[in-house]
Order: sequence, then C-alpha cells, then structure tokens
Amino acid sequence: MLYSISMQKFVFLGLFLGILSAFFPFPGQEEVANGILLLFMNALKLVSLPIIFLSLLLSLIGFKEKGELKWMGKNVLRYTLLTTVIAASLALILFLLIDPASKKPEIATALAPSQQGSYLSYLLQMIPSNFFEPFTQGNVIAVLFLAVVLGLSLFNTSGKEKIHDLLKPLLEALMKITRVICLFIPLSVWAGVVLSFKDLKSGGLFSSLSLYLLVVVGANLLQGLIVLPILLKLHGFSPWKILRGFLPALSVAFFSKSSVASIPVAIRCAENNLGVSSKVSQFTFPICTTINMNGCAAFILSTVLYVSMCHGVHFSPFELFGWIFIATLAAVGNAGVPMGCFFLSSALLASMNVPLEMLALILPFYSVIDMIETALNVFSDGCVALFLEKKVSQREALETM
Repeated sequence: MLYSISMQKFVFLGLFLGILSAFFPFPGQEEVANGILLLFMNALKLVSLPIIFLSLLLSLIGFKEKGELKWMGKNVLRYTLLTTVIAASLALILFLLIDPASKKPEIATALAPSQQGSYLSYLLQMIPSNFFEPFTQGNVIAVLFLAVVLGLSLFNTSGKEKIHDLLKPLLEALMKITRVICLFIPLSVWAGVVLSFKDLKSGGLFSSLSLYLLVVVGANLLQGLIVLPILLKLHGFSPWKILRGFLPALSVAFFSKSSVASIPVAIRCAENNLGVSSKVSQFTFPICTTINMNGCAAFILSTVLYVSMCHGVHFSPFELFGWIFIATLAAVGNAGVPMGCFFLSSALLASMNVPLEMLALILPFYSVIDMIETALNVFSDGCVALFLEKKVSQREALETM
C-alpha cells in the first residue's frame, strides 16, 4: 500500500509538470516526450499479451470443476452487460436533453474508403494460421481464443496441475517485470500530457460539434464519476479508496488509449491495492478487456444518432430505445480493436445508407475521446473484478459452513 501511495504522488507530480511543460516548453520537448511514451508503450506491449494469455489459461485450468468456471463467467457477463447498458442509456438521455443534431455542422471531406471493413477483417483473424501469429500482430481476440480453447481442452486432462505449476512462475516473472515498468508511469504521464496539449492546440475547435462532444464526454464522465461509484457503494466498497488504489492503471489507460496495454498494471493494482484474489483478477481482466466497453457503447449510440439525424433520419421512441441494446451488443463485440468504436459506428451508419462524410469532422477529436473512454473501460473492469471478488468470497463462506 505504501508503494501505491508514493506512486499516486508521483503520478500527480508528472501531471503537474506535464501541464507546466505544455505552457513553457523546452527545446526538443516533443521529441523527448514521443521517445519516452514510445519506450513505455513498447515495454507494456511486450508483457501485456503474454500476461493476457497466461492469466486466462491458468485461470481456466485452475478451476476445480466446470460449475465454478460457468458460475464466474456468468457473473462477469452479467456485470459487464449491466454497466454497458447503463452507459448507453446515459448517452441516450443526454442526447435527447442536449439535442446536438439541432445544430448541423458543414460536411467535410469524406473518409477514405480504405478505412472501411478494417473491423471485419480483424474479426476474421480470430482463428490464426499459427500459434505465435496473434502475439506478433497484437491480435487480442485471437490470443483470447487460443487461451480459451487450450484452457478448456486441458481442463479434464490428468496432467493439468503440472502444466499449471510449470506456467505459473512465468506469469509471476512477467508481473515482476510489470512492477519495474510501473516505476516509469509518472514519466509517461508527463509525456502523455505534453503530447495531449499539442494535439489539442493543433486540432482546433469546431463549434458546431461542441454539443455532440458534450454528449459523448458527459456520458463517460457521468458513468465514471457517478454510476460506477454508486454501484461500488451499493456493494460495500469505498469509491474514493478504490479510485486511489486503481490510479496507476487509470493513468496508463488514459494516456496509452489501450485497455490491453493497461492490463498488467490493472491486475497488479487490483491484487496489491484492492485485495482482489489472483484467481478473480486473472480471469476477469483479460475477458473484460474484450467485452466490457462502457465508453464505446456511449460513443456508438451518440455518434450513430448524431450523424443520422443530421442527415434527416428520424427515429421513433421505440427505435431510440432499441439503439441502447444495439450499441451495447456492438460495444461488447468491440474486441479491443484500435479505433474499434469509430469503425463500428461507421459500419452501422453504412448499413443504414447514411453518408459517412461527417465522421471526418469527428475524427480530429477522437484521440481525446478515446483517452476518456479507455480510462472508463478500465475503471469499469476494476469494478467488475471487485463485484466478482465479493461474490466469490460469499460463495466460499457458504460452502465452508
């Protein structure tokens, strides 16, 4: 816990120095910040996919019986769908209250056709042609597929305990490497702040999109600062204590814009700072990285409705309600694709024969939106892990009675 408190102080120091450096830059600052962030991200990518694979594989073969595996999986899915539906519902409520489509922006240059279909081609790679290909290409959904198939295949074999004992030290070694990488989080926060301010300055401000951005960002903030803390409180947790203990993971998620890259830090924070067991954390986080997409659901719903209505599409109250579930299912199937929410929104709009030109206006702001969404998604993952940990503890207590 002492390590966590010290890290929080250094993270805030990095944030403060980053803001200071953004207004008072030194020569070559951008190159230094880019270099630091690149090295930090490469280090995280080096350990993230092996940790995802080993965590899920060891969790699956570590279960004593299939009933326990089914029970945990069902609870993860239940909490994930609950939080994602709430996020989409919040986005719809804000959209109806603010009505961003009433102020239509000018249409800019259309998106390049080559960008369309990227999400579909990513999903088609779920079954790789060789075992190591997903790790070299960063294909999260294929890594999860391999871990699940291998884990379920080994579940009933006689030698699964030996395999578990053989692979567990490797996972522990990767987590020790993660601990060293975590020491550089404050430095990466400084670099992330510097580069974020640069992007904001160069991106300009489209006043016609301000209401739309207010809906997207507002829905994410309401989910992260009000809804999830209320759910934590209802489950007997202190939201402020959880937020403090999870701060390093949220910092990495925010500035890396990658749920996958933040997994090693998230697992470490959950186990060391929040008291989540390794059985729960190593099962929950790899799965939630793929299916728990609160921020993505809010973005998809807001974007599809905004672009459609600006092009004259009208929705009945029943259709608007239906979009909550469409956005939820689309977000759950996001699978950690880079810019996956953006591509999913374009695919849904294309299926409705809505012109995609307006997405080019949203694109310059997506980097900032993505930072907020990723932090929200990782925070939600942590909440799901805590909820499941409590249910597991209650179940084990009943079994021992």
